[in-house]
Amino acid sequence: MSRKKVLVLGGNFGGLTAAISVKHALHGDVDVTVVSSSDEFLFTPSLIWVPFGKRVREDITFKVGPTFEHHDVEFVHAEATRIDPVVRRVETTAGAQEYDYLVIATGYRNRFDVIPGLGPDGNAFTITTMDDAIHAGEGWRRFREKPGDIVIGATQGAGCFGAAYEFLFNTSHQLKKAGLKDRVKLSYVSAEPFLGHFGIGGLPHGETLLGMFLKKEGIDAVLDTAMDHVDDGRLVLADGRTLDFGYAMIIPPFSGQEVIARTPELADANGFVKVRDTYQSEKFDDVYAVGVAAAVEVPWQTPTPVGIPKTGFPTEQQAHVAADNIAAQIRGEAPGEHKEFGDIPAVCVMDAGNNGVIILADKMLPPRKHGVLIPGPQAHAMKLGFEKYFLWKMKHGQVRLP
Repeated sequence: MSRKKVLVLGGNFGGLTAAISVKHALHGDVDVTVVSSSDEFLFTPSLIWVPFGKRVREDITFKVGPTFEHHDVEFVHAEATRIDPVVRRVETTAGAQEYDYLVIATGYRNRFDVIPGLGPDGNAFTITTMDDAIHAGEGWRRFREKPGDIVIGATQGAGCFGAAYEFLFNTSHQLKKAGLKDRVKLSYVSAEPFLGHFGIGGLPHGETLLGMFLKKEGIDAVLDTAMDHVDDGRLVLADGRTLDFGYAMIIPPFSGQEVIARTPELADANGFVKVRDTYQSEKFDDVYAVGVAAAVEVPWQTPTPVGIPKTGFPTEQQAHVAADNIAAQIRGEAPGEHKEFGDIPAVCVMDAGNNGVIILADKMLPPRKHGVLIPGPQAHAMKLGFEKYFLWKMKHGQVRLP
């Protein structure tokens, strides 16, 4: 019987983990190819520091080609342009790729169209990609020369609230270091129904703890609100209220990549792949999706729409489930690994400049049995250490390490 081919789209958290995991699970007896539009791995949690000059691209990226080569995984630096799950073929800018099993780990696009005034040429910055963070840094340097009020927030439908909070508190820290804290009004605007919701329904005492953080830093909060548009120097909310600013950073919602959205019967309305708890597509048994590319249903309704964060830890967990199930299928077995997104443990560190919060829970989404937030400067030290560890781990392909 001929060797099976596994094709992975995307080479960051989910793609790198899935590709190397399935190769090792079958002791090398499988052909694995990764196709990615980027030839770099990016440690996205550190993008919060880029605008302040605390990190540059070389600090938080590495070339993935040598990593894949070391683990006998073929790497193709190209963009997927069309997926045909019926004939098992993916068209790319470097030619067609056939597959027996497909893993979609293509991440996200910013949905800047959610409100007018966002985007690279808009009136507010964001930090959700390396280019966005670099652009936000250019704006920050101009702001330092001509300070004004600051607005930081997340739009309706956004899910990456952790990054918004981290940037908020890092901004406050940088203002204090620059001697500007008393001259700048700092405001947080969010679709969350309460502080510390994080898009995961909140955790015990989280609202109180975040409230204490904001009070200590002198930050005003505007919650449970939609944004209407961003003018030059002014955020206009859906209820007509306005906030003037000299600098603004706003997290938008995410959507799936266009190539996924264009594939019939594969994606939901936002371009994410509808999956089972095996991370197989609901429609195609030989197609998997992990990380941000996998659709997750919001298990509640809030007055202002709130998304769910799809962070690195659950992405890794999903990638391992997918890899183990593909290996089982190749061995002629039924996929035996099951893990609902909401049942994956929540493990997160919220950095706050020289402080922070460690966030732990037995499940990403409620109902939960256990959840705790641990504040203190050890959280900042933990994030610094984890950044170095995780980049080392991924660069060397040690994906089975915690």
